[in-house]
Amino acid sequence: MTERSFAALRHPGYRTYFLLAAVAMMADSIEHVISYWIIFRKFESQALAGFAVLSHWLPFLFFSLWSGSLADRFDPRRLIQLGMAFFMLASIGWGVLFFTDTLQMWHAAALLVLHGFAGVLWSPAAQLFIHHLVGERELHSAIRLTAIARWLGLLAGPAVGGAILLLMGPSYGILFNALIYLPLIFWLWKAPFERHRPAAPPLRKFAEVAAVARRIGGNPTIVSMTLLAGGASLLVGNAYQAQMPEFAHDLGHMDADISYSVLLGADAAGALIAGLVLEGRGLMQANPRTAFGLAMLWCLAIGAFALSTSYPLALALLCCAGFLELSFNAMAQTLVQVHAPADIRGRVIGLFAMSSLGLRAFSGVTVGLGGAAIGIHWSLALSAIALLGLTSALFVRIGSR
Repeated sequence: MTERSFAALRHPGYRTYFLLAAVAMMADSIEHVISYWIIFRKFESQALAGFAVLSHWLPFLFFSLWSGSLADRFDPRRLIQLGMAFFMLASIGWGVLFFTDTLQMWHAAALLVLHGFAGVLWSPAAQLFIHHLVGERELHSAIRLTAIARWLGLLAGPAVGGAILLLMGPSYGILFNALIYLPLIFWLWKAPFERHRPAAPPLRKFAEVAAVARRIGGNPTIVSMTLLAGGASLLVGNAYQAQMPEFAHDLGHMDADISYSVLLGADAAGALIAGLVLEGRGLMQANPRTAFGLAMLWCLAIGAFALSTSYPLALALLCCAGFLELSFNAMAQTLVQVHAPADIRGRVIGLFAMSSLGLRAFSGVTVGLGGAAIGIHWSLALSAIALLGLTSALFVRIGSR
């Protein structure tokens, strides 16, 4: 049986959230466009560029479970608003430092960390909030559509950010960007939400983290999907994006022309196509076997891209990879949320975010540092093969039950 097309958009509350979240994600991307450009011009520091990646993902690794615990205890709308306020504060901080020409490296590091905390406050609370908006029946649709909103924001951000940078300059531009978060903040004050159960107790110590793990340990679906997402993030993640200039060079497109831009955005285009096709036709209901199958195909697509010597083939493989990545990630997220105990759902979402997002901080080691030793083509290919082996083992041991 197929799902209804764009089922989550039938809920008025979710329709509004989808549009405003896409705008907020675009603002997030715009901040990266402007701030990274200034950082590069002022410092030309590869170490700071590397720190920017770590500061984005490590907060998810260390604080996602805590953030999910807050979403269990408090109104997730307020946590999303707090995350938006942190995003705004980071943009305003950049703007003030640009205006006064007082930006130092430690300022940049502090603002990058603040931006990372904004993301970790937003993510688990947002998943809990959309679950409330659409219910369990349309949750898979809502998660896929939220992923579409994210990719739309990431694609629109560079274009809009470049225009803002050109028209306003970096100082006024990034201050203007802070205003883009306001519509979501204002809407959330009166957005529909009512908690139908007592608030969960606070997460006070590490032993309680272990208690959450034991609570879900008997659920093979939650365990297998969390391990699947974590393995994908740890071994491959999105680290190959940072290596795209070298891939483009080896494919015969070393200049910053349209060919390079298309290659850089190919997996994003594939992800958007996946969301639109799957939602438009109501295809692929959430199922552990299907999620594992899609993840295995993603490994094959990434590995084939890594070893490809043909630009058109590499482009097609990246597009396929984006299609498959959105498909299995959205499915894994849905299965975890549906099977999570209601009283600790926020904690379970946080645990999944810690695995699926936090571990991306280390994919730069497997792909990036491995590439320095054996070349990026083989480091990415071997990482994809290792992930295929891990995924197959998980499927045989857990996912096939």
